[in-house]
Amino acid sequence: MSEICNTCGLPKDLCVCETIAKESQQITVKLIKKKFGKKYTLIEGINQYEIDLKDLAKKLKNKFACGGTSKEGYVELQGNHLKQIKEELVSLGFAPNTINVKGSNK
Repeated sequence: MSEICNTCGLPKDLCVCETIAKESQQITVKLIKKKFGKKYTLIEGINQYEIDLKDLAKKLKNKFACGGTSKEGYVELQGNHLKQIKEELVSLGFAPNTINVKGSNK
């Protein structure tokens, strides 16, 4: 017997909670510099209780062939991915008008 979602009451394989949550997020993407001048792409504004951040980070790291992490409500990717990140987030189900990309594309 499959598990039942506590939020929507549907079986886990038919649950639409994460899909609905993806459309209501206000996502900010920016470029930050860390130790030794390394650039990181930081994705903030994703509710970690509605969306599985580890799974999202894994998909983005595979797509961009880079390292990264997910912690404390944000996803951090090694390198500058500002040019491609919006279209990848849209392909993962996020609404394009809720994604705000800040910073330069240098």
